[in-house]
Amino acid sequence: MARVKGGATAMKRRKKILEQTKGFRGGISSKKRQAIEAIHHAQLHSFAHRKDKKNDFRRLWTVRLSAALRAAGLKYSTFMKTLKDKEILLNRKMLAEIAATRAESFGRILAKVK
Repeated sequence: MARVKGGATAMKRRKKILEQTKGFRGGISSKKRQAIEAIHHAQLHSFAHRKDKKNDFRRLWTVRLSAALRAAGLKYSTFMKTLKDKEILLNRKMLAEIAATRAESFGRILAKVK
């Protein structure tokens, strides 16, 4: 019986792995074993950083909102507490967007809170 070495299949597998590391520096982008290791590390970091991105954006919205509130003479914590007490259901993302782009609308929100 003839022996099948699997050259075409192995090349397809190697090509698929190396396509994922395209743009990486050094042997990582051209050597299969290093590429596999780099892919594993990249996937681990991408999972963790997708989770971190949510925290980063929340922090950004808080900073933007806090800056707009300081200009109006309010503290962030008291503003958020008062919003909750008065049952104004706007999240931090929307509040930060309104504060940055629509000053008159944000002023009306501040008037309700004060």
